[in-house]
Amino acid sequence: MLLRAHSSHACARSNPFMTMAGNNLPALVIFFCVIFTAQTASSASPALESDILLKFKSSLINTTALDSSWNAKTNPCTTNWNGVRCIDGNVHGLQLEGLGLTGTIDVDTLAGLKSLRYISLINNNFHSAIPNIWKLGALKAVYLSRNQFYGEIPDEFANMASLKFLHLSRNEFTGKIPSSLARLPRLLELKLDENQFEGNIPDFQQKDLRKITVANNQLVGPIPAGLSKASPADFEGNKGLCGAPLKEACPSANKMSTTLLIFIIVIAIAATLLVLFVVIIVIGRRRTTERLGRPSSIKVVASEDDQMETRSQDQSTSSKKSDNANKLTFLRDDRERFELQDLLRASAEVLGSGSFGSSYKAVLASGEAMVVKRFRHMNKGGREDFQEHMRRLGRLRHPNVLPLVAYYYRKEEKLLVSQFMENGSLASLLHSNKTQNQQGLDWPTRLKIIKGVSSGMAYLHKELPSLSIPHAHLKSSNVVLNESREPLLTDYGLVPVINNESAAQLMVAYKSPEYAAEGRVTKSSDVWCLGTLILEMLTGKLPVNYLMQGKGSDDPDLASWVNSIPKEEWTKVVFDIEMEGTKNGKGEMMKLLKIALSCCEEDLEKRLDLFDAVEKIEEVKERDDDELNSKTTSDEVSVPL
Repeated sequence: MLLRAHSSHACARSNPFMTMAGNNLPALVIFFCVIFTAQTASSASPALESDILLKFKSSLINTTALDSSWNAKTNPCTTNWNGVRCIDGNVHGLQLEGLGLTGTIDVDTLAGLKSLRYISLINNNFHSAIPNIWKLGALKAVYLSRNQFYGEIPDEFANMASLKFLHLSRNEFTGKIPSSLARLPRLLELKLDENQFEGNIPDFQQKDLRKITVANNQLVGPIPAGLSKASPADFEGNKGLCGAPLKEACPSANKMSTTLLIFIIVIAIAATLLVLFVVIIVIGRRRTTERLGRPSSIKVVASEDDQMETRSQDQSTSSKKSDNANKLTFLRDDRERFELQDLLRASAEVLGSGSFGSSYKAVLASGEAMVVKRFRHMNKGGREDFQEHMRRLGRLRHPNVLPLVAYYYRKEEKLLVSQFMENGSLASLLHSNKTQNQQGLDWPTRLKIIKGVSSGMAYLHKELPSLSIPHAHLKSSNVVLNESREPLLTDYGLVPVINNESAAQLMVAYKSPEYAAEGRVTKSSDVWCLGTLILEMLTGKLPVNYLMQGKGSDDPDLASWVNSIPKEEWTKVVFDIEMEGTKNGKGEMMKLLKIALSCCEEDLEKRLDLFDAVEKIEEVKERDDDELNSKTTSDEVSVPL
């Protein structure tokens, strides 16, 4: 109203007809003044909204994806600002998904967008407590899934009477589910899965509620009757829940009290026995250090492995200081459980000593073989941070990613347990001396392995978007092969728990050109590792710079070596002469070689994006159909292509 009155007054002062006519304004003059006033009022709104959006952007970090289109000189609703959605010329929604955004979400500034009805920040890198979105009472949809929001959520949602969709999945929220969510009159969808919520589920009774999922939390107690017809999958992963739609029936109050009393008595007795047991073990081990010595069936003896066993025994002794000593934490429910002592007593074989520590194969009494890796540099965070990250890795499921089975936590060192693969590592098959019983890797097998590795890498980048670099340690010794020679990635996703100094010294992504030049790694560093692995597969050469601690050796990396050779000599010099099955495959091998070199570009702007690289790799075939029709035969090629 102030703007309109001011504009009318200005119109009157600037128009001679209005000055002369006084109150008897000509109709045409009134019409033009009204139009001018309306245009002035309408043009103020977008300008104000652009200022609000730019102020909101200033609170964010890593806004590269917004910089090109969020321009103060343009209108957000007419020039298509990235992620801004408008209706009738006003900002209606913010859809800023998968942009790598971090920083602070300035809700107070967003309150100035009077037409804002939904906001989506899915799959970014926010690491903070939940923003106070309840201040935006007119919102109809809030999507904050796949970030790193943490902590308890205040019970402040009563003001959001219009809210229909709230998605908070795959974060790190703790505490109880806010009871005010159960009182939102228009709520249609609520997704709280993959967090650490605890306590009871509030009594949701909204008649129009279509979907609620709280899977994989730490909730307990009976499921409210209003949710009894939901899918059981929406409640799985909460061991303390009972009642429909789950098959686990809830005990009656009297029965529960009796059960609780019995449970307390059993725990008290067990605690007493445990103390006596620990005392006996400590006294016994002081008398003899050989009681739990190495079994005679160990095939390889090494001082590194002896040290591992000694430290593991020390962990057993420390059980008098911690209730969790000697306890493995399992990350999978689809397999039989075993104890740390079962591993120590098992027939063992040293597999090697890697950059982080030794690893060995342990054959359990059931006949199943496990791999136990010891890590000595995992002290970046505390116990809770470590456990949460292990749970996140334990949820990964992909045919080319070796799942973690269990872990053991101790402040000084950690153990990670996974299933043993009989075909060993890619490095051993690619570089070890061939024996009569060991079949080499021909071109079709190498191509299949490369495609599997790239597929596994794409999955890690999709499922671990919040990590600065999802794998960071991709090399041939960290790829194992199953009985069908399908590759499985290992030692992935460890950057959040590895000491910064150790990561820089030991992990192969830190050998990348960008780390050598700028002291940083990015998701593109994983692409560089993938390209180097492909070159290793094609050339049969071991990347020497991977073997050196720190920033690498003075030897050129494989990409530099290939580029130093004239292209017309690539088929004669570059490809592994021991690689069989290459007949009629020269064109496809050259295509894959060029993809690998594009992955190893030193300039990050020129380097292939991971998902583009995977797409190109999938297009590579075993045979070049055009080559089959060529006049040039395989006998005319200098190497067995």
